[in-house]
Amino acid sequence: MPTITYEGRAIEASPGEPVLEAMLRAGEPVASSCKSGVCRCCMMRAIDGTPDGASQAGLPQALREKGFFLPCVCRATGDMTVAKPTDAIASAHARIERVESAGRDVVRVFVRTDAPFEYRPGQFVNLVRADGLTRSYSVASTPSDDGALEFHVRRIPGGRMSSWLFDGARAGDPVEVRGPYGDCHYQSPDPAEEIVLVGVGTGLAPLLGVMRDAILRGHRGPITLFHGARDAGGLYFVDELRDIERTRPGVAYHPCVLSGQPAPGLHIGPVDTIVLARFPSLADRRVFVCGDPEFVRVIRKAAFLAGASMRAIHSDAFVASAS
Repeated sequence: MPTITYEGRAIEASPGEPVLEAMLRAGEPVASSCKSGVCRCCMMRAIDGTPDGASQAGLPQALREKGFFLPCVCRATGDMTVAKPTDAIASAHARIERVESAGRDVVRVFVRTDAPFEYRPGQFVNLVRADGLTRSYSVASTPSDDGALEFHVRRIPGGRMSSWLFDGARAGDPVEVRGPYGDCHYQSPDPAEEIVLVGVGTGLAPLLGVMRDAILRGHRGPITLFHGARDAGGLYFVDELRDIERTRPGVAYHPCVLSGQPAPGLHIGPVDTIVLARFPSLADRRVFVCGDPEFVRVIRKAAFLAGASMRAIHSDAFVASAS
């Protein structure tokens, strides 16, 4: 059977077993969250042995060349020696500054780092609690705000991190921020290009970051945001987005719900249907999509079929941890 050597310990893995699962089964406290290659919480470096291609997909070329890989999707096919990636991932010590209710099951969490932390609004980072518990959250703030990072966190039933942030976190609690990661940040070769932002749930956070960044960078083209929820109670940040729409020329906000009572400015129906009714053609437009993986898949496909170039579609899917 393949042997995984980690910090001097030899761990036997079943053929084809994910390296992460073998390590967790052996009792190694490896940080992990989505276990599907999205959040990058568990990223490691292969000192000896070759990780499979799937476990390096999406990583920057510089990291791939140094042997970095995602053990949650790396199948054990031969012996490997692996190590923590402490020399490649930017991190910063930080503290919880405040937690504010944003809606029925969402809070805005503000975290202040002890030192400058570089990121692009809309990217995601790994937030690490003092006991090592790690989860991924997108950044809704911009570096020009007040220096604090803003995350939107949805309560996950039984979720350890979300329950702590809702009920136990206090101002001054220490955390660590690692990253950033992700493709969902403002990028447009043409400042007059039209931008379409589409998200559901706390997928609003990165889209808000993209919108704020585009405005700060002087983007001149129209910016249209579609935010969806199951019902009106699942929408949040509505008043703030209405204020942005009212005060920023070219910005349009479209709240969408699957069901509910008609109301001024509220769209009822599937988000993809509402988007395509407004934009039958997405050619020559830049599209940003955030939400759960199936939603992202559906919208990306719909955007492409409506004429958007794959290079002009940016997305980061959210994969919730099981606990």
